[in-house]
Amino acid sequence: MTNLVEFDENTKTFHLHNDLISYIFQVEEGGLLSHLYFGKRVKQYHGLMKYQRADRGFSGNLPGSLDRTFSPDTLLQEYSSSGIDDYRTPAVIVRQADGSYSSRFQFDSYEIQAGKPMLDGLPSAFTENDSEAQTLIVTLRDEVTQMKLDLLYTIYEDRALVTRSVKVENQSDNEVFLKKIASMQIDFPNQKFDVINLPGAHASERQMERSRLNRGLRSFESRRGSTSHQMNNFIALTSPDATEDQGDVYGFSLIYSGNFKFEVERDPIQQTRVVAGINDYNFSWKLKAHETFQTPEAVMVYSPTGLNGMSQTFHHLIKERIVRSRFQNMDRPILVNNWEATFMDFTEDQLKPIVDDAKKLGIEMFVLDDGWFGHRDDDNSSLGDWYVDKRKFPDGLRHFVDYVHDQGLKFGLWFEPEMISFDSDLYREHPDYLMQVPNRAPSPSRNEYLLDLTREDVRENIINQVEKVLRENAVDYVKWDMNRHLSDIYSQALPADQQGEVYHRYVLGLYAMLEKLTADFPDILFEGCSGGGGRFDMGITYYMPQTWTSDNTDAVARQRIQYATSLVYPPSVMTAHVSVAPNQQTGRITSLETRATCAMSAIFGYELDLTQMSAEEQAEVKKQVEWYKSVRHLIQFGDFYRLTSPFEDNGCAWMFVSPDQNEVVVDTFQTMSSAQPLSTITKLVNLDPNKQYQDLETKKIYGGDELMYMGFFNPLYHHDYASKKYHFKALNRH
Repeated sequence: MTNLVEFDENTKTFHLHNDLISYIFQVEEGGLLSHLYFGKRVKQYHGLMKYQRADRGFSGNLPGSLDRTFSPDTLLQEYSSSGIDDYRTPAVIVRQADGSYSSRFQFDSYEIQAGKPMLDGLPSAFTENDSEAQTLIVTLRDEVTQMKLDLLYTIYEDRALVTRSVKVENQSDNEVFLKKIASMQIDFPNQKFDVINLPGAHASERQMERSRLNRGLRSFESRRGSTSHQMNNFIALTSPDATEDQGDVYGFSLIYSGNFKFEVERDPIQQTRVVAGINDYNFSWKLKAHETFQTPEAVMVYSPTGLNGMSQTFHHLIKERIVRSRFQNMDRPILVNNWEATFMDFTEDQLKPIVDDAKKLGIEMFVLDDGWFGHRDDDNSSLGDWYVDKRKFPDGLRHFVDYVHDQGLKFGLWFEPEMISFDSDLYREHPDYLMQVPNRAPSPSRNEYLLDLTREDVRENIINQVEKVLRENAVDYVKWDMNRHLSDIYSQALPADQQGEVYHRYVLGLYAMLEKLTADFPDILFEGCSGGGGRFDMGITYYMPQTWTSDNTDAVARQRIQYATSLVYPPSVMTAHVSVAPNQQTGRITSLETRATCAMSAIFGYELDLTQMSAEEQAEVKKQVEWYKSVRHLIQFGDFYRLTSPFEDNGCAWMFVSPDQNEVVVDTFQTMSSAQPLSTITKLVNLDPNKQYQDLETKKIYGGDELMYMGFFNPLYHHDYASKKYHFKALNRH
């Protein structure tokens, strides 16, 4: 294999490279690592980006040095620590045994390994063989405190990205406390940037925002115990002129599902620092003598071809090297979920007609949502009691599951395993399983409370209950929900000086549960959910190959949610359903066609009462199901490109294209109509300009160059919330 990582002994320079990118840094004076470059591939580095020395007022210098032109405060660094005259936000803060917060990590050694190591207890990107990637491990040491940092860098042979993480080892005989430990840092020289982030709220997740990066420190974070609806663990830095298809873009994301923080600081001389990792909010990790701590993995992407180029790199990594279940490349089933049809008010006999209609319409799976367990008629009870409610299923759940299977459908089941109700057998038997601060009443959220997943006995209880249900009832699919965020942060299993570990230990406990369940049930398709898209991240995707994108099923709102989500995540991990009109979240009335066009841009399903639809509506649903099946693999696993933005335009457009450029699906949407409508054009991308493409509806033929360079006029609609889908196939395929 070609060397992907090289070290120049003379210049002390590391160069990670493939045909797409180079990532270069150097051992500088004082043993500090100086960041030099991340961008398009350069064949060889000749010292052009050597640190420019200057005497800058109030920027301190190296210990024992009279050279006022070298300062850690202005050096572009790879990984900075606190207390060494670098006044910018640091990557690591350690409270030492003597009470100080000062560290000085200096270069010690390096190692280059074939392949990519897995991270203990944490999800991470993987390799299929050692020949597709190389990993550089750079060791830094603090000689005074005997702390060791291993900086892990992995570069793949054919991906425009570098993954990074940090392993800390306390090699002293004293205990220390990690107060902050980031997964990555990168410093950029003076250049103008915009920053893109994905804030939101419940039922309004990942609302793309873009702003100019000015001097000062900005943070994008979650302190809710999970990645949250309120902020996704992703940011991008872009050149000001970057668009979907041109300009430099640097994307950063974490393979992690808990509290996170991205800090972006522009210093007084216009240099930019990005630090990303576990949020240091209420974080304090006791590292005993000779113990280690591993950070989550960060993914750093570079694209010279705009946001779509960045997204393609993320999409392929997620589809090919994050999702690891047997469903990785498998077409996902079209389902109907009973939640918005029945909520918790149902019996087996009331559900069977929905199953019957699903079979008739070609739908492939029935999913039983909340309300099947304990004595659950509302959200005030039964979480933690994972046994079947005999009032609703007098012959047992398996009787109903067999009915679903006999109709030729798969069967899915909803769980919320991380939560507990006061009104539950589990709480009455084990009140200590509840996460709560001593002598304080815990705070409810959505009428539920949190189980202490930091404890192995709590996890084992829930795993045993869930596995019993899965084994006894031949379940094909699990929807794993989390309908509140973390509060009352305290674990009875930890001493007082380790309560700052609870947030992270909760996530590690969750991962341990998911590791066991997905290993024990490899043939079950798991879907993540957190009140919709409140825990939509690559950490969850490692265990569950798809995630419910939002509780908001309104097609107009979903265009913005799905568009922004696709900045990082491919359609193959997003689920989207057709629901009723007026929509139950927004009250908006949209056509069945528009609702389906939006939902068919991801993993497709229905969330309504099929039995209440008219004969005409059912006939339309049947056609939708047939059409989606014909293009399912293309939509779920083809290359996805955004064309026009719902954040900027009166609607949006996006497309799916096969890797061989022979098949294309395009979806266009218009939000509001007008008495004097504007003529708008949709231009496609990534087609073969030399091929002829036939519109399968009109049978008309167009050149790939026409579709890309000229485009076509969008229809002039005289009603709101319109949509149209196009399906092209190449005639001269090769």
